[in-house]
Amino acid sequence: MTAPQPLSVHGPEDILAFIPHSLGYWPSSSVVAMTLHGKRLGATLRLDLPGPAGLRRPEAFARAVRGYLQADGDADGTLVAVFGGTAGAPAPQLHQLLMLELYDALQRAGMPVRDAWYVGDRYWRGAFCVDSSCCPAPGRPVQQILDSRLYAEMVFQGSTVGPPPDGSPIGDQWTADYLAAVRAARTAWRRKLERRRGSREQFHLVLTYWAAVLGRPAGKPLLPAADRDGFLLATLMVPCLRDAVLVQAAAGRTTAVAGAAQFGLLRDGPFPRPLSPLPAGDLPGRQPGGDAGSGSGSGSGSGTGVGTSAGQVFGYGDVLLGLGPEVPDWPQLEALDRMLAHLALAGGKSAAAPLTLQGWVAWCRGRGSVAAAYYCRALRAQPQYRLAGLLLELDQRGTICGWAARKEAAWQKFSNDPERGTGQLG
Repeated sequence: MTAPQPLSVHGPEDILAFIPHSLGYWPSSSVVAMTLHGKRLGATLRLDLPGPAGLRRPEAFARAVRGYLQADGDADGTLVAVFGGTAGAPAPQLHQLLMLELYDALQRAGMPVRDAWYVGDRYWRGAFCVDSSCCPAPGRPVQQILDSRLYAEMVFQGSTVGPPPDGSPIGDQWTADYLAAVRAARTAWRRKLERRRGSREQFHLVLTYWAAVLGRPAGKPLLPAADRDGFLLATLMVPCLRDAVLVQAAAGRTTAVAGAAQFGLLRDGPFPRPLSPLPAGDLPGRQPGGDAGSGSGSGSGSGTGVGTSAGQVFGYGDVLLGLGPEVPDWPQLEALDRMLAHLALAGGKSAAAPLTLQGWVAWCRGRGSVAAAYYCRALRAQPQYRLAGLLLELDQRGTICGWAARKEAAWQKFSNDPERGTGQLG
């Protein structure tokens, strides 16, 4: 997470309080490293603690941490916290070699560790503190972190600390009757879309319908509509439509269409008449010839002007890796994420696509742990779901989304989500 909003940080309790708000949850069995730009907190990285073999020989793990943090080109220092222990207390005897290796690796990279801590479930202590009056055994109470000034400030701003991303479903569930109706509509729409696979007109109509759905005001309740939800789920079960929906939200209609055409996925006919849950004339922004406007000159659906470079077309691969456009359309991606969360309530194999795309949005936000949890849920819903497997592998290799790695493009700069902020030390 790259955090642009100034916050007051006065001591280690404040820094440790920032970590769960930065991640969105309280980490466990984790190494958390934060870059520093002078006295300002920069990006937050969380990784699972290595196993016993990795703790005995932590060189490779330390190199990996160094590589991830070097994506923040402005970093001139780091802070490190190891979350893990025994009987509620931190366990420096288990993690001391790891901490020393991290210290050496980051020192050589020009990002010296300025302070570090061990954090257990009930106690925490400074990693380099040898003063028993400051760091008595087993440590200082974790409650001090929860009572810190910064923790209260973050809560006051609306930030919350949720459960860890263990892959459990979150949110309301559909009633049995509504679920049956959505699944029946999905099956019917999928059959109709299959007969129109490759149709240029149907492709445009699908993107137009998705743009209309995502254009709904964020605070407006989403009313039940089984035909709508069934249609949206059916489109996500067609890979070329699924990918185009994602690319359109991030980079605009022009890029989505150009990529599909480049791969030879669109043809002019003959096909049956294109279909959607609404008549073509009721879809907003429809242009002659089956294309549709997107609400802004850049091709984004939000009309914010954020998200694309005018006149530029980007490859699907560039969009999926966060390399283009320079800044994605974050409001559209947030709207997409909300709709995907709703559609994932369908469960079963139908949930694999929305869960996978939610994971990708989380990864673009710089939340790799949350992304991995979504990918794992998708693979449980549909084992061998190829896109989820590929994205999970990308995340596990430590690849950072291009937008998340650049503070001028990062989600936190544009989001209204309160779970963001930068600390000012001193």
